[in-house]
Amino acid sequence: MPLPMKKFLPIFALTATAVSFVTAAESYKIAVIPKGTTHEFWKSIHAGAKKAEMEFKAQGVNVQIIWKGPLKEDDREQQIQVVENFVGQRVSGIVLAPLDKRGLVAPVESAVRGKIPVVVIDSGLESKAPASYIATDNREGGRIAGRELGKLLGGKGNVIMLRLQVGSASTEAREEGFLEVMKKDFPNIKLLSTDQHAGATRDTAKSVSENLLNRFGKQVNGIFTCNESGSAGMLLALRDAGLAGGKVKLVAFDSGETLNAGLMAGDIQGMVVQNPMRMGYLGVKTMVAVLRGEKVAPVMDTGVGFVTKANFNSPEMAEIVKPPLDKYLK
Repeated sequence: MPLPMKKFLPIFALTATAVSFVTAAESYKIAVIPKGTTHEFWKSIHAGAKKAEMEFKAQGVNVQIIWKGPLKEDDREQQIQVVENFVGQRVSGIVLAPLDKRGLVAPVESAVRGKIPVVVIDSGLESKAPASYIATDNREGGRIAGRELGKLLGGKGNVIMLRLQVGSASTEAREEGFLEVMKKDFPNIKLLSTDQHAGATRDTAKSVSENLLNRFGKQVNGIFTCNESGSAGMLLALRDAGLAGGKVKLVAFDSGETLNAGLMAGDIQGMVVQNPMRMGYLGVKTMVAVLRGEKVAPVMDTGVGFVTKANFNSPEMAEIVKPPLDKYLK
């Protein structure tokens, strides 16, 4: 049985920090900067930000969202340049998913010194400058993956963990949570490989996955992949190697059309899921609260859960695995 969900709050529910009286003169230009712009995860964050924008406009508050980020999730220099450009444009505030927990510190602290507040979403930053951090409990997500994969294997066998890239705080926390549970709760499971990085795209992930399967394919019983593109690349590699369909148990982090189809086909045994649409939504709501001078929570947990073929079509999973992107991204 899958773990019970860590409750996902409805996306339309406002936190106390985001509620305020509206004044007719309010007008805010908010930059929302993702790690990348190609994966479905970021499109869901964009949709959440647009939902918040639409709600504010319906209340008579002129909120304008400017969505811009690097194409790929490994282009730190481009993301830094995007932040610096928005600071130069004097936007009202910045909602940022930092590509690198250290590399984005300087531009963020520069923005805040320049009286442009920053709210961080999705992945942490090693700085106290941001007004709030809104994200999944990524370490707990990794723990969930470890517990579920351990149970699928009956507490024994050989496992591979595929990392994303160095400096990504969100995925590094998932990796740490997974390894914590493997070492503590499943001493009879051998970790064959835990130091390989998938890279920023599905193609790089597939190539790294193929190399791992060429080396360990006859030994491996289970695999954990820690993000959308890494999971998709591994899924394709398993299919090409004839190891899909449950021959090797795959637990993925994140959902998306490719991963959802893989789950329903039986090639993925479970997915740790977060609520990116809620992240984008609360990022914008919280930024407006900051701009209004309201007190906001320093950390907001947007929830994490585990989806299987059995609960995929449940009502509580609907906005997670099948977010209404078309409604907000026209």
